[in-house]
Amino acid sequence: MSDFIEDCLERVLALQVRLYSCRARLIDCTDAEALHDLRVALRQLRSLLRPLRGLPAVDALEQGAAVLGRLSGPLRDREVLGAELERLGLAHLAPTADEQRAAGYAAIAHSRELADLLLLLDGWPSSWREAARQGQLRDVEKRIRRRLRRQQRRLARALREPEHDRHRLRLLIKRVRYAAEAYPRQSRLPKAAQQRLKRAQGALGDWHDHVQWLAQAEALSALRPCRAAWLQAQQAAERRADDALLALYGDFPSEDKATFSPPI
Repeated sequence: MSDFIEDCLERVLALQVRLYSCRARLIDCTDAEALHDLRVALRQLRSLLRPLRGLPAVDALEQGAAVLGRLSGPLRDREVLGAELERLGLAHLAPTADEQRAAGYAAIAHSRELADLLLLLDGWPSSWREAARQGQLRDVEKRIRRRLRRQQRRLARALREPEHDRHRLRLLIKRVRYAAEAYPRQSRLPKAAQQRLKRAQGALGDWHDHVQWLAQAEALSALRPCRAAWLQAQQAAERRADDALLALYGDFPSEDKATFSPPI
């Protein structure tokens, strides 16, 4: 196998080891970062696999990571909200008690979704090596470059839409940034551009969190005391996000080089 193909294999195996470690930490409730670390490992696994779609064993593995990500998302959202309420001195309003959180950790650690993903990962090395032997990975780097470039073009177009959708931009920026981290040589994005993506993602993530929390404050009277602070923070995050999006225009130029108005 080529060095690149071997490197892909080793990186997936390293993520498998991390997932086993996260599962043990979730079962033991040994630290508060276990769920977050599990989700980071899932995100990194999907970022590695997404440009490889269509190759042997890739689609099922990526889908398994996506399913587990969706399963663990609500509990992580409650963790983040709990941390925000604690910051505001309102920890007693947190939607999940310690006992419920521990039960949630155990449910994820013992879930069929995690077991299925780990089983798929067990079979990954033989499938990947067999694909290499059969010549199915011959143009894999070219495939990755083409798909990453397509992601970047989608982001360039979305940045210039007059009625830009911040939710969609947040997802596109995450994909482009994480793909660049997974495949820096193939993405050809300078470090400075990656830093600007990170700033935009952070501002949009902060904005997104506050949008969600404000919706919950409308539905749950217990959270109403937070509404004014959250609204102010959401508006500030929105301004930071728009400034960060403007800074990305030079990194992701329009293909037709037309002049566009900045997002409002």
